[in-house]
Amino acid sequence: MKYLHTMVRVTNLEDSLDFYCNKLGLIELRRRESKEGRFTLVFLCAPNDHNACIELTYNWDPEEYDSGRNFGHIAYSVINIYDICQKLIDKGVEINRPPRDGKMAFIRSPDNISIELLQEGEHLKIIEPWKSMKNKGFW
Repeated sequence: MKYLHTMVRVTNLEDSLDFYCNKLGLIELRRRESKEGRFTLVFLCAPNDHNACIELTYNWDPEEYDSGRNFGHIAYSVINIYDICQKLIDKGVEINRPPRDGKMAFIRSPDNISIELLQEGEHLKIIEPWKSMKNKGFW
């Protein structure tokens, strides 16, 4: 397992980039825009550490964030998403968003912190029982 990033939702991307980059000194590592999903992701890191990133998520449609909703999740890459999810289930962990796509799953900590698990490299072949598993709760 490898730590990937922590996601924070922002209400104004320009103000946030000014704060994180111009004031705090982080650098922009990469950016992704999704017209279909109506969001922009900007990954920032410290100048000497490109491994641990913060992901700024800017949703194009206005939304007020309360109760900590602006904090999104902690993310880890895993060697085999199906194996790790099965091990978690065997240990009594609920899979909130199963890896139906062979790429991504979400679980929650005992304190309801959302944790994203991402398949390292290419998506795995889509298989049962994951393909048909429904979401549980929220992530």
